[in-house]
Amino acid sequence: MWTRIRSLLSLNDPGWGRGGSGGKNDDRPQRPGSGNDGPPDLDELWRDFNRRLNRMFGKSGGGGGEPPRGGSGMPSMKGAGAGLGLIGGIAFLLWAGSGFYIIQEGQAAAILRFGEFKYMQETAGFRWRLPYPIETAELVDVQRLRQVEVGYRTNVKNKVPREALILTGDQAIVDLQFAVQYRITDPKAYLFNNNPGGAPEEIVRQAAETATREVIGRTGIDRVLYEEKEQVAKDALSLMQSIADRYRAGIGIVDVTIQQAQPPEPVQAAFEDANKAAQDRERLINEGSAYANDVIPKARGTAGRLQQEAEGYKQRIIATAEGDASRFKQVLTEYSKAPAVTRERLYLDTMQQVFANTSKVLIDSRGNGGNLLYLPLDRLVQQASADARGPAAPAAPVADAPSAPTVPSTAGTRDGLRARDRDSGR
Repeated sequence: MWTRIRSLLSLNDPGWGRGGSGGKNDDRPQRPGSGNDGPPDLDELWRDFNRRLNRMFGKSGGGGGEPPRGGSGMPSMKGAGAGLGLIGGIAFLLWAGSGFYIIQEGQAAAILRFGEFKYMQETAGFRWRLPYPIETAELVDVQRLRQVEVGYRTNVKNKVPREALILTGDQAIVDLQFAVQYRITDPKAYLFNNNPGGAPEEIVRQAAETATREVIGRTGIDRVLYEEKEQVAKDALSLMQSIADRYRAGIGIVDVTIQQAQPPEPVQAAFEDANKAAQDRERLINEGSAYANDVIPKARGTAGRLQQEAEGYKQRIIATAEGDASRFKQVLTEYSKAPAVTRERLYLDTMQQVFANTSKVLIDSRGNGGNLLYLPLDRLVQQASADARGPAAPAAPVADAPSAPTVPSTAGTRDGLRARDRDSGR
């Protein structure tokens, strides 16, 4: 339809305002003094447009497209109104169809009515709103993970010194580059609480830089570089989220990744030397701790063993002393009953203990006229053992010394000892 109307309204039609075309309407009045290459007559254009509309809707006057009777040449208002109504209907349908829009998965749409927020549409699919300029839809991707780089751009080699150099708590400077990943959690706040210029990334970058400087400003450089890098990132993330919530930016911080943390380039060599010295110190401390862990348990075990042995020795001595005391009391009781017999028994027990630990005995007895007696007890014991094993064993000589006298009998020796004891007792 529109193509046909455009063809009817085309100014390149040779029959519009130009004579001598040789068509059916060659008898149309021409503008006086105009040639074929002159501008078209506006009145003639309007009459021709009216005739064409009348022919289109079957209401043309006459059989050959002549103007209606009366010769006035004025257009039919009824036909023009019908044509304009059709054009208006088509335009209305096109205008109403412009209200359809599509929400992709992971997107949300904020519907604005004359620029005022009305509601959020978060369900994916084919949706409709009132056409522009009554209502408009602002689409926001709430699922996409966005990233902001602080201290560098695209690559850590492309540093931004104004953002990267940060003062630590011990008055040192650290060169830090990190990336912040975030998502849009509140589309309404993201659209209407941020800068209308459309720079939410700058809000995230400024919040990240502020939070990181505050966290590192309370931390020493060694902890930032070597010891607590991950903890610094976690503390900075928490502070960034609190700043974004304070501004009601509708942004949720997902992760903070430290790409590179190092001393500034002019002092890197000095920091490396200090780091090596610190590593040597830690190594020596670890070696000393290992040696202490090896020696101290052994010393403690030895001390415990000595204490237990001393305690056992003490208990044994006490028990022996108590036993000797008890035995002495028993002997004293028996001695009070029969002193002579008890003395004899004590003497025999003592001599038995003495002779049990020696192999040679010399006896000086008064009854033998001052002669020194020699008792080879070891030989006697061996001979007794041989006699006990069997008669086939050869008898060993009793004494090898030429000056040894005849060995008296055991009974005589015992009698002499008893007599000596009695004499000494007197």
